[in-house]
This record gives sequence, structure tokens and C-alpha cells, in this order.
Amino acid sequence: MAGAAHCSLRTKRLLLDPKFEGYKLSLEPLACYQLGLDAAVAEVKLRDDQYTLDHMRAFGMYNYLHLDSWSQDNVYYVDQFGRVMNLSVTLDTALQKPREVFRLPTDLTACDNRLCASIHFSSSTWVTLSDGTGRLYLIKSGKRGNSASEKWEIVFNEELGSPFIIAHSVSFVKSDMHSVAVLLLRVEKDELDTKGSGFHITLEWVTIAAISKEGNHRYEILKRRFLQGKSVPHYAAIEPSGDGLMIVSYKPFKFMQDEDNKLEENDDAKATNETKDPLYYWQQTEDDVTVTVHIPQDITKDDIKVRFSPDNICVTLKDQPPLVEGKLYSSVDHESCTWIIRENKSLEISLIKKNEGPRWPELIVGDTRGEFIMDSSQCSEITESLMHLTSEVMNPNPEKENPPCNAQELEECDAFLEDSASLCRFDGDTLKVTHVINLGSNQYLFSVVVDPREMPCFCLRHDVDALLWQPHSDQPENMWEHIATFNALGYVQASKQDKKFMACAPDYSYAALCECLRRVFIYRQPTPLSTVLYNRKEGRQVGQVAKQLVATLEANDPILGFQATSERLFVLTTKTLFLIKVNSGN
Repeated sequence: MAGAAHCSLRTKRLLLDPKFEGYKLSLEPLACYQLGLDAAVAEVKLRDDQYTLDHMRAFGMYNYLHLDSWSQDNVYYVDQFGRVMNLSVTLDTALQKPREVFRLPTDLTACDNRLCASIHFSSSTWVTLSDGTGRLYLIKSGKRGNSASEKWEIVFNEELGSPFIIAHSVSFVKSDMHSVAVLLLRVEKDELDTKGSGFHITLEWVTIAAISKEGNHRYEILKRRFLQGKSVPHYAAIEPSGDGLMIVSYKPFKFMQDEDNKLEENDDAKATNETKDPLYYWQQTEDDVTVTVHIPQDITKDDIKVRFSPDNICVTLKDQPPLVEGKLYSSVDHESCTWIIRENKSLEISLIKKNEGPRWPELIVGDTRGEFIMDSSQCSEITESLMHLTSEVMNPNPEKENPPCNAQELEECDAFLEDSASLCRFDGDTLKVTHVINLGSNQYLFSVVVDPREMPCFCLRHDVDALLWQPHSDQPENMWEHIATFNALGYVQASKQDKKFMACAPDYSYAALCECLRRVFIYRQPTPLSTVLYNRKEGRQVGQVAKQLVATLEANDPILGFQATSERLFVLTTKTLFLIKVNSGN
């Protein structure tokens, strides 16, 4: 990831509620409607050779219910006869039976190593479909949700190798040419992996475009690009313009280069492996900062130019480009700053801090070419200041003002299985990472489409809360925007041992999760109270309250699909489709 910009997620404080008191269990009834299915869902159970955690994440926990984000009253699933079935909701109390909109040409039961059939809605009139055997279909559907205008017509279908599921797809027009970009996910045997699971994850980025030949438009594959990694991505989505790709994963992905680009890849690897000496070394006290820069033997005092300003520094040698240049971490008294050449041919620069006391974490903002040298007295001082946080004895002095940290006070749901996930943005032309964010302990929770014209949002745990982030590929300065917060949801979901799916309403009015069997939990955003309520402990009036609701489904079959809209939840089991009315249309 050399050359990638290391970014961070910036939370909006106005969307955080530090005074959130928790969810109150509400017994208000939820209207629940159910439809028996004519044929069971085409569930594909894991085979004996699909035994890894990656197989379980990719295929065992697959969501068989597909929400059409372009028309949110429509959900789709594939039944055991290969029929794509649609439920279109106009009135909850007068539900029609799911209707067939398309039938897969292949016999699903004939393929022994097939995966689950997958669907993705690329636009309001285009659909990508996989039958789970390795064949990809591009379908022109007409305007969906309207039986008069909805007619699914295959415009492209091709065998693309081993079976896959569709992770994401987008439809776009570039240079007056309509294209559809599709992201396919495979878990493949890796013969070279003798120490790990023996499998690797492949993401294939396919671009299909309308090619004009002799006056006829025909859809053909324009590009096929492959990425490989060692863990199933939590999130993988193509940008609306088709120019880039964003992936959230525990282990990094990289493009598999073709023969022409292997030489360039090897050169990059060599450059990365070569350890470079720091360009400069720096030390600091409470009052000043000392910077040491090694200079060539033939450089004299007249060849050196050092420019100081209150917030910047610039060092140049002869007529060369600046050796050190940039914005200082904090302001300095530029008129008191000096420099001198030492006997060992090093340039020593003294910067006088404008604000005495605070330590600088870096010399020049964003510059990683220097190395900070800490003297022994500073090390001792820092060790002493942190002494109260550690102890050889478990809680030796409970009455102490600053007691040591006790790991036993942490609950099981505070632990993360994966503590080093990263978010990467890949450029479609250079096939290199342009932006990377180390998510650290910000556990990935789920993704949701808020605006179908934008990329899907992803939800991360931040402390106890769950924060929703909207990627903006066309805004480099604000590429990931914090758009909503679900208070304490990060903590709450961690306590649900049997959870299977999570979702939220596109208008952020509630979040929901379901267990493997029967139970659905709904967490509403705080709302003002119509009656007066007092907190007895603190003797104050409570202005608003957040409600938790629990729905129990009348079914013993496992939950296979789960989708949320602003008004209702859709829950799919093997033989039944449930609708839970969460909000009124008003």
C-alpha cells in the first residue's frame, strides 16, 4: 500500500449523544403479516469441503432476501424451482402472493458444487443475476414493481469459471457507452497455502459494455480484473462511476497483475522492502525542538537556505527541490529559531515553541520521513505518569484515586475477534490503493443502501455506539461522511450471541437485528415523550426515550433473509415471508 493516502474517519459531534440513557423495553404491539410460499427458498447448505470460517461468512450466512433499493416496497428471492419471485407491497393488510418475474434457464439441482443464486439491482431498470453455477446474467427488467412494465429480458449471459456470488454491481454511462460493472466473490482452494486455511478469496471485477457492431448493440465483457485476499470482505462495492472500488476486510486485498505488469509489481515490491534511513531526526523539550539533518560532504554554509515562519519550515540545499518542507505541528517563535552546521556534516535546526509544555506527536504534519529520538529522562517521566495504570497485583489499592486498569472488569461483548480491519479504496485504472483507513477496534456491523445512486453505507462500532458512514467517491476531501448514529447499538448487538443479520431503516429511524430462529429485535431512535416522566435517581424530568421492541415469529424454520425499509421489516424463512410494520407511512 505504498503511496496510499492514510486517512481517518471524522465523526460529527452533533450526531453523538453522550447523555443517552439506554433503551426501554416497550410492549406496544407490532403488526406482523405472513405469507406462505408456494415453493421453498433455494437454500444451498455448506458441503463437507466448505468447512472454513470464510465459507460460513460468504455462503452460510448469505442473505437470501433481496431488497430493491430503487423501489423499496419490492423484495425478491429465488425458490427451489429456479424462479425469481417478487413481493410488491402496496397495502400491508391486502398482501398478494409472490409472483414469478423470471425463471433461470438452468436446472439448479443438476450442479453438485453450486452456490446460492444471487441477485443485485444495478439500477432502476438493470439487474445482475447469478445462478450459483458460474454463469452470470445481465437482465434488462423495465421499471420494476409494476407488473405492466416489468419484463425481465436477458441481454448477456456467459460462463465465467468456477461458481460465485454477486457482491455488488453498478450501471453507468461513460463516453456515450452504457456499462455495467459487477463484483463477483469466490472462495477458492489455494494449493500453496500450507500454513493457513488452504483457501483464498477472489474478487473478480467484470465490466460489461454495449458494443456497437454493424448498427447492432451487443453486450460484451470489456474488462476482467482479479483481486485476491485471505479473508471474506465485510464490505465490497464499486463506485457509481465505475472508476474505483472500496473494500473493508480483515486481511488486505491486492490486484493480481497480468504478465505485462509483473515487472512493475516486482519493482514496487523491491522498493517497499528496501529500508530507508530517516531523512531527519528530531528531539524536543517543553521549550524547544531540535532537528538534525544529514547533508552531503560538499555542501557549504552558503549552499543552505532555511526559511522559518510561525507555522512552516523550508530547508533547501543549493538549487535543489526542498529537502524538508511543510506545516509544523504547532506554532514557533520564528524570529528566535536558528540553525548551525556541526562538525560531523549535519545541519542542526533549533525551533523555539510558541506554546511551552505540550509535546508534539510529529514535527511536520503528515511527514513520516523523520524519526523522533526520546532521551532517557523523558522515557522515565512518561513511565512514571503511566505507572498508576499498571500493577503486578490485581487492584492492590481500591481506595487509590487513580486505580490500575482491571482487565476483569471488561465484559465478553467488549472483546473483538478482529481488531485490525482496514478500509481501502482501489483505483480502477492504476489498480493500486489510493486511500486506506486502519479501522482498529471499529468493528464492522452491517451495510445498508440509503440512496441507491450512491455507494452502500457501512455501519461501524465506535465505543458503545454504532455509526453509519456514507462513502462519497466524488468528494476526495470528504470521502466518508458520518450521517447517523445508533446509540449504544454497538454494545447491545455484541450481547446477542445468536444474531444472524443486522439492518437499519434508510431514514435512520430504527435499527434491527434477528437471531437464527424466530426472534427480531428493533431499536428505535429517541423520541419526545407525550407524558411527563421523571428519573427518580437524579430527580429530573426525562425529555425523550428510546424504545426496544421484540417480535417473535410464528415459525420454526431458520431465518434465511432479512431486509429493512423505512416502514417495515421483511423476514424470510424457508417456507414463509413475514412483514413487520415498524413505522406508519406518515
